[in-house]
Amino acid sequence: MVAGTFTKTFFSTIFNKVHCLAQDGRDNGFGNGYVWAGSLESGIQIATHHKKPVMVIIHKSWCSACKNLKPKFANSAEIQSLSKHFVMVNLVDEEEPKNNTFSPDGTYIPRILFISPKGLVDHDIYNEEGSSQHKYFYSRPEQIAKSMRRVLEKYKYEQFDV
Repeated sequence: MVAGTFTKTFFSTIFNKVHCLAQDGRDNGFGNGYVWAGSLESGIQIATHHKKPVMVIIHKSWCSACKNLKPKFANSAEIQSLSKHFVMVNLVDEEEPKNNTFSPDGTYIPRILFISPKGLVDHDIYNEEGSSQHKYFYSRPEQIAKSMRRVLEKYKYEQFDV
């Protein structure tokens, strides 16, 4: 009985700590109307726990294409609405993962990648209207929203917390 209570308390504390990390994320110019995970690791952890996909934006503070995308992304009502079904992560400068999984067709920026609710990068979701050489580059909110809808359709059999 005591062990069961201890276990419940332990996991509740761990979950609350992980859940709170989502509130620690910075918008880095992509909009404070979104809930940003504090890191890629915490975002994936939250996503696998809640069975939600992850949207990862990889960008640089000095990049003109990134600066151009930020206000469009921040002001998109459609992306904001869809974002409630995702764990949102944005990685700037040195936060970019060194793992090739996050640069499937190059290290250009900005790149937007999606991670399945099981924690795996989904290379099948990309900007279908974009360049075949830079599949994860998005310049317009409509393109991003289209990919977000594709992710939700692909994982429709997963249970999403709203």
